[in-house]
Formats: sequence, structure tokens, C-alpha cells
Amino acid sequence: MHSLRSRSPLLPAAALAVAALVSGCGGQGTTATTASASPAAATATATAAATPSPALTITDPWIKTGGKGMTAAFGTLVNNSDAELTVVSATSPLSPTVELHEVVDSGGKMVMRPKKGGFVVPARGSHPLTPGGDHIMLMGVTGKVEPGAEVPFTLTLADGSTVEFTAIGKDFAGGKENYQPGEGKH
Repeated sequence: MHSLRSRSPLLPAAALAVAALVSGCGGQGTTATTASASPAAATATATAAATPSPALTITDPWIKTGGKGMTAAFGTLVNNSDAELTVVSATSPLSPTVELHEVVDSGGKMVMRPKKGGFVVPARGSHPLTPGGDHIMLMGVTGKVEPGAEVPFTLTLADGSTVEFTAIGKDFAGGKENYQPGEGKH
């Protein structure tokens, strides 16, 4: 919150006028809005309010820490739209090969494999990306992922639109998941 110490002697008077105007127009069912000190700030506030939220977001994105080789990213995909959305691919500068994976039972053994058709996120719903479940797999990782590292990702949807996010490096021992080459099927 900015201090109301005036840059101009008119600012306190303007603030009082806005306060009087808001209280004078108030009534049951009316919401007061915060007055802006400058026209530019008012425009920025109006633009931000008019900008719709993205159709797809990801909450709590994180990536398993580790060295070169393989790792995976997780979080929850959230669909803010009234239509089903499908994530069909992902990229990250950390890895030349990024795939959308699932973990399935194959003859009594849990195996990772590419998810045919991508991740489908229902309208106004969510789709979890979890260890031992659907996840974003990075193969041929070119560097070490340290705790707290910020790793950028871009998701591509079936309609061609993209969503960017940053996953945070997190230590995770997991439930027998191993994202190292040659130590499991994927």
C-alpha cells in the first residue's frame, strides 16, 4: 500500500473527494472500489480487471530435484473455462525431450509411458499431475535441478494456444518412483 504523503498538495483533497463520492453513491449491494492516485494507474487497474483469467493455469508447480538424466514436473492443471481443454505437449529449456506421461499397471507392474491424447482437463475442473500418476517427464536433462531452482515450462493445448509456468525444484524421495535412465520402463 502506498503512503498518502503528498507528491502534490492536491492529492489529499482528491482522496477526500473520492471518499465522499464513494460513500455518497454507496447503498445496499454496492461495492466500493479503491481510488487510484493517477489516471495511468486507473487505466492499468481497468485493464487488469478487463483481462480475463487464462483458460488454463497450473497450481503449485514443482520439479523433482536431481542431476543429469531424467526428472519429472508436477502440479495441478486448472481449467477456468466452460470447455474441456487438452494439453498435447510440453517444452522446457532444461531438456531436449519433454513428454506427457502416465503411470499404468502393466501385468502387475507399474510402468511409465507417454499419455496418448495428452492430459484432458474437464470444463471448470482440474487434472492432477502427481508422482506415481500423470506427470511431465523430462529426459536428457542437461543440468542439475537444485532445491528452489526455477525451471520454465511451456504447455501447448490442442487448439494451438500455449501456457507458460515456472516449476520450483523440490526434494522428493517418492514412493518408489525413479526417474533415472535404464531403471524402469517409460
